[in-house]
Amino acid sequence: MIRIDNLKTDPKKDLMAELYKRVAKHLRVGKEEILSLKILKRSIDARKKPAVFYISSVAVEIANEERFLQNKKIKGISLYQEKIYRLASEIVSPVRPIVVGLGPAGLFSAYLLALAGLRPIVLERGKKATERYKDVQAFFDTGVLDPSSNVQFGEGGAGTFSDGKLQTGVKDKNGRNRFVLKTFVEFGAPEEILWQAKPHIGTDRLIQVVSNMRERICELGGEVHFNTQMTSLLIREEKICGVRGICRGVEREFLSPHVILAIGHSARDTFERLYEQKIPMKAKEFAVGFRIEHPQEMLDRVQYGEVYAGILPVSSYKLVGHPSEDRGVYSFCMCPGGYVVNASSEEGHLAVNGMSNYGRESGNANSAIVVSVGAGEYDLNDPLGALKYQRKIEKAAYEAGGGRIPQQLYGDYIAKRTSTSYGAFSSCHKGKTTFADLNPIFSQEIREAFLGAMDLFEKKIPGYSREDAILSGVESRTSSPVRIPRGEDFMCEIKGLYPCGEGAGYAGGITSAAMDGIKVAEALISALD
Repeated sequence: MIRIDNLKTDPKKDLMAELYKRVAKHLRVGKEEILSLKILKRSIDARKKPAVFYISSVAVEIANEERFLQNKKIKGISLYQEKIYRLASEIVSPVRPIVVGLGPAGLFSAYLLALAGLRPIVLERGKKATERYKDVQAFFDTGVLDPSSNVQFGEGGAGTFSDGKLQTGVKDKNGRNRFVLKTFVEFGAPEEILWQAKPHIGTDRLIQVVSNMRERICELGGEVHFNTQMTSLLIREEKICGVRGICRGVEREFLSPHVILAIGHSARDTFERLYEQKIPMKAKEFAVGFRIEHPQEMLDRVQYGEVYAGILPVSSYKLVGHPSEDRGVYSFCMCPGGYVVNASSEEGHLAVNGMSNYGRESGNANSAIVVSVGAGEYDLNDPLGALKYQRKIEKAAYEAGGGRIPQQLYGDYIAKRTSTSYGAFSSCHKGKTTFADLNPIFSQEIREAFLGAMDLFEKKIPGYSREDAILSGVESRTSSPVRIPRGEDFMCEIKGLYPCGEGAGYAGGITSAAMDGIKVAEALISALD
């Protein structure tokens, strides 16, 4: 097939019809000569408003392709060869690896192990995605938290209750990224994620996708034990022997010389137990801040202009600012048409996140605006220092809102006064909220960095620093507070123990965590082969 890049089309017209027309013109052939056409990538170019275009890359099947590739008068074409991920061959082994955690990293680790015939044993402290969904909805309605089944814990991990964004900056020379996307499509995600520049699935669809993947793992001989929390590792002579866990109050041992730790970024009690067992780990720098909400239509008008706002898919943004030499500030996990959610996982502590359904239809956009933190806030020499700082600010947020999500209009945050009502628009949220003063949560230095960045962001998106923009506290789970060092064989100092994914400090989102899970599974399979 022939690849053609940078094809411009009018968003108001039928995309496929326009692409056939543009390809025929580019290759100087009749449309009937194009045997097939598939979109490889599509993005929106709104840099020269009011002119707005879709920019597409396509793969075209056409007779006698060589004559086009050799024609030097036809620019911007190349031979298209899809990057195919090569699965490991099935191996025969009595060893059944253990995977701890069923978030994106654990899910894809277990899936690859199952495809290789290794029948993995998966331990997940939370519940199945469908049962977990009911618990999360009950928490939103009542405020009563289940510490084992919430926005952070359960099948699919924290990514299940998010926007389901699948873009990543990780290089993909081996085709792992494409494999992740194709696997999601195979198990129920919309096919468009294969070509969208910023693919997303949405919470409402992710629940079924991850459930379908788990069922396939079990069909291939794997086991998934829900409501089973790892309490300690079984180690002998610096080699892993298995895992001890509690399932519905009963302690069990699961034995294996290969254990993948895919525990997620919020498993604080597990981090503490690993520390007690002298598993090497380090405190990480990360970022903290607030969720900020704006009307989605305001952002659409700024990005697309009046003509295309409402026609194109809801807009998103990515912002980075450096108001001082010491602090970076950036947007994180931006959710178009989404909701601010109470993402707490510990009693007496409160954290927020953003989520969207597939349709992104809430009417508000929300994003975390976060400030980098590190040695100025906690002791980097204490492996649990960052974790302790997370707990400190989450406790302050819980107390500020009395257990509800504390909110404040941006103008009131500047003035250090508690808001009494929303402005021209209301919050779109999941979980109970209340107005409070968010200023005491962070230090003056972090406040100044946040305010300085908001001034910078206003220059990029007019209206961004509007006084009635809604802040919600506190965003604290941007990444894991620890890193568990591992070698080139993906094992830590304990032979057979594989730290994996976001919880171990090696990923930063659904796709990168899934890709890390794949890499770790590859290493384990190689060790057994």
